[in-house]
Amino acid sequence: MKKTLFLLFCILSANHIFAQKNFIDQPFIETSAKLDSLVVPDKIYTSINLNEADSKNKKSVEEQERLLESTLKKLNINTEKDLSLLDFSSNFKQYFMKGQNVIKAKMYSLLVSDAVTAGKVLAELENVGISNVNIERTEYSKAEELLLELKSKAVLKSKLTAEKLAKPLNQKIGKAIYISDVNSISNALQGQAPGVKIRGMSSIYGSKSESPIYTEFQKVKFEVEVNIKYILE
Repeated sequence: MKKTLFLLFCILSANHIFAQKNFIDQPFIETSAKLDSLVVPDKIYTSINLNEADSKNKKSVEEQERLLESTLKKLNINTEKDLSLLDFSSNFKQYFMKGQNVIKAKMYSLLVSDAVTAGKVLAELENVGISNVNIERTEYSKAEELLLELKSKAVLKSKLTAEKLAKPLNQKIGKAIYISDVNSISNALQGQAPGVKIRGMSSIYGSKSESPIYTEFQKVKFEVEVNIKYILE
């Protein structure tokens, strides 16, 4: 049994060494290519915190919820589809221990598709007294398609480079014998822009009557790299 295993190991090792030697012995040319693209994000996630403490207990969470829904509907936002509850909490423990009023809070997530709508949401919510709003992140919905397209173009760029390098030597490139797809990169913060975290729009833009509107977010950057070896003929 041991002899059989040893023999099998020797055969596999020999095949591996032969394959490596066979690959190295071939004349080849190696090129790499990078491509990147900047796109406007089309998914903007905003968190909305409704807290009775923020309104100095003048408005219950339920009242703020109704106000939130009516404000968003005025902006033609589908609240059933694009508004979701993230968190609900209340200080019942504090209530039982100290006999204080129960202060409730709810956190919502809102998805919009463009910066102008996001700006209108922030402005209108500020005007009705809901100012604890944060733009959390932005994304591009067709990211996977874009990355595949960039990789395809990067391969073509690599081939063109190899052809240009081989031409002065009066040689041509043959088929590709190795392709490496280096990890694709997109900017980690996905399009964050200065001042997107907001608690009171008036503190940034002045009076509420100015109706501030974001016109553009930082674009999302995607970058790919390929490394290819071609047979040199």
